[in-house]
Amino acid sequence: MLTAFAVLLSVTAVLAYLNERFFKFPTTVGVTLAGALASIILIVLDSFGIGGARSWASELLETLNFTEFVLNGILSILLFAGALGLDARQMLKQRSSILTLAVVSTIISTFLIGFAAYGIFGALGLGVPLLWALLFGALISPTDPVAVLDLLKRAKVPKRIETLIAGESLFNDGVGVVIFLVIAGLAGIGDSHTAPTALGALTLFVKEAGGGVLLGAALGGIGYAMLKTIESHAVEVLLTLALVIGGYVLAASLGISGPLAMVVAGLIISAFKHEIFTAHTFEYVEGFWETLDQVLNIVLFAFIGLDVLLTDVTGVQVLASLLLIVVSLAARWISVIIPFHFVRRRDGYGAYTARLLTWGGLRGGIAISLVLGLPDSPDRSLLVTATYAVVLFTIAVQGLTIMPVVRRAVAGTGEKDVDTGV
Repeated sequence: MLTAFAVLLSVTAVLAYLNERFFKFPTTVGVTLAGALASIILIVLDSFGIGGARSWASELLETLNFTEFVLNGILSILLFAGALGLDARQMLKQRSSILTLAVVSTIISTFLIGFAAYGIFGALGLGVPLLWALLFGALISPTDPVAVLDLLKRAKVPKRIETLIAGESLFNDGVGVVIFLVIAGLAGIGDSHTAPTALGALTLFVKEAGGGVLLGAALGGIGYAMLKTIESHAVEVLLTLALVIGGYVLAASLGISGPLAMVVAGLIISAFKHEIFTAHTFEYVEGFWETLDQVLNIVLFAFIGLDVLLTDVTGVQVLASLLLIVVSLAARWISVIIPFHFVRRRDGYGAYTARLLTWGGLRGGIAISLVLGLPDSPDRSLLVTATYAVVLFTIAVQGLTIMPVVRRAVAGTGEKDVDTGV
């Protein structure tokens, strides 16, 4: 395991260096594309019988186990760091918009993509069961705009639009995982023993989501009480790290949502950071979490690119995947525009904000980790291929073209006030 992680870390560092030195794409986008390109080269060489690098690399990636690496590894850190870096008080002002989009949009997208995937697989003779198609809808619906947030800042997008996109992403990650677990339980997958009824599904959803929020609030409160009484930045970093890792393990043992718990805990610490930290200590704590967040995100996206090695595809799977890329993008737009109609009226967002939410809705590590965690079957193979296709499209195409979209959005409004919206 240590050898595999050392190799992954070394490869990631080289990919990040090459991108920063020569290509200068956004870092997460660049390392993903470089990793995918390296994987494709190894696959092509292997097909011509040149070297055994592909099998060696595949064994290393399988040793690391992407699902464990993300869901039971770095996800807690990434979500807490993301929440800690946001303006929690600004998020509180926009809570109704963020929660409406995070919950309603994710649910709508899950069913739109799920039923469309069921139809596409059936039309192509692939015959995926409906619940498995809905699993695909659940795992591909949560967005991961980490790769574009820096671009949004550089383009001077209004602060509340940044907050809206980031806040929705943080919460819909947790909501999406809960929906996935509910559907998995109904399909008899995993450790869940949910009764195959609407009441059983609703009970599990409330337990996972509600329990996660309550645990996060408790962890945030404990962290606030302890951190407020000391001024040692080393101990404060240690306490926050223990809160995140220990809290996530506790959530898993209680059977509630660890992602939601980490988001809520991070937001509570963020909301009271001026009471908790002195200016001196906060500089160290914030620097630690920002650096850790950036490094782990780079490793994660490199892992996504390299994991192409583990994907075996057929022509019909490629066709289904291409169709599902279009479906996923259309479902994202529909699932945003429906609740956004009410959010916009109430909170005064501009018409272009929905387009930014749609095109900036990248998919990432959570989708891949969830699909790779499914039990081995022909249906799993189809879902893995489709998931990789959607994730790589959003990172490569949407991630590289989001800046022009943002600029047109800002220019189209003719407004410079950060509070006016776009």
